[in-house]
Amino acid sequence: MKRLGLALAACLLAVSAASAGGCASAPEERTLVVLGPWTDGEETPFVAALRSIGEKTGHRYVYKGTRSLRETLVAQLQAGAPPDLAILNSPGELAQYAHSGDAHPLPEEVAGAAIPPWAPAVTVPGRGGAARTHVFWAPVRVDLKSLVWSRTDAGESEPVWCLGLNSGATSGWPGTDWIEDLILQRRGADAYERWATGKSSWKSTRPVWEEWARMLTANGRSPAPNALTDSFELLDDGRYGLLNRGDCTHEHQGSFIRRHYGDDVRPTPTARHLDGLATGEEDGGAVFEVSGDMAAVFRPSAAAWDLLGRLTSAPAREDWADAARPGERPFFPGGTFASKAPSPGTRAVQELFDSADRICMDASDTMPPTLRDAFYRAVLEFVGDPEDPALLTRLLERLDAETALQREKEEEQEGAFVLDDLCDNPVAASQDGVTP
Repeated sequence: MKRLGLALAACLLAVSAASAGGCASAPEERTLVVLGPWTDGEETPFVAALRSIGEKTGHRYVYKGTRSLRETLVAQLQAGAPPDLAILNSPGELAQYAHSGDAHPLPEEVAGAAIPPWAPAVTVPGRGGAARTHVFWAPVRVDLKSLVWSRTDAGESEPVWCLGLNSGATSGWPGTDWIEDLILQRRGADAYERWATGKSSWKSTRPVWEEWARMLTANGRSPAPNALTDSFELLDDGRYGLLNRGDCTHEHQGSFIRRHYGDDVRPTPTARHLDGLATGEEDGGAVFEVSGDMAAVFRPSAAAWDLLGRLTSAPAREDWADAARPGERPFFPGGTFASKAPSPGTRAVQELFDSADRICMDASDTMPPTLRDAFYRAVLEFVGDPEDPALLTRLLERLDAETALQREKEEEQEGAFVLDDLCDNPVAASQDGVTP
């Protein structure tokens, strides 16, 4: 009985100390939830990296992957139960979460992980109406676009382009990638930024839509209707990779697509497949579009900030890369981190990354979500009849009208176009852990 009384007294003293903010036992640990875009096995190496981090920190991390990332996150925010971290590929959406206060600014100790152009600073209203500029997210994985994939024995014959635009709620994005890349290659980074941020008209982009139409309809071919219903990667018989269909020879796609191919499929820059002048850059340097998966904290805590810092560190990147198959090795700002040799396709992508003089963030990913969705729909309609000039006129007028609406929101300080710096010089490759 005496021992029980002493134990009870000790518990009461501990509770009293905790209530008064005094010396108490360590706070109860909880599981941290990471929401992200990877599913169907693609998440496996990332989960392995999380597990390795957990072994070092003692925290437990749970990864939740979904293809409906935006809808899932919105529902969780509305329910008041956000994840600790969310990994999104749309800076435009992240900027809106920064304005709404759902995404939290990075503290000084992890702010250095906000590498441009993937993570630019965002200006948001502060207390008392004073605007403040912060960084709110950091890239945990990046991909190179402006690539054309083909087999090494494809030769120099005229390309027969693979095209699949079906991607669930985001159907159309493989087509917007084409339009964005053509604008970047034909007009250069400065003009690309002006268009993507609503400072120049969609009407001015008409020549690149017409060029894309000529490419897709060469030799009497027609992209529709199959292109509208075909998946961007999944074939009807359960196989992956449009080049494996046998009816096309070249695929315009980002570096992630290499996971579906063997060593006989390699990337080349889009610029090499265009007629005439390859790029609008005045100095003739190589310019590439890039995308990324960016992590933001939606439920701030010391453990959440620690996790973000660790996910962007060299040890975590090496664990992630080593857990991935050679053809699925992730890329990071500054290089690849791994102790094992990469696949030929992975090495070829890294060499192109290293050759870039300028990189620009995927334009549609940075647009206000309503404009981005209108861009997706316009591409789907255009591919249905790419040789109808009247249709193209209507589509461009519709996109100009949507841009004007977004500009009005910006003037009302609702933060429609909040990202201006979409292009930057590439980050120099780190010498620590980079596979040459």
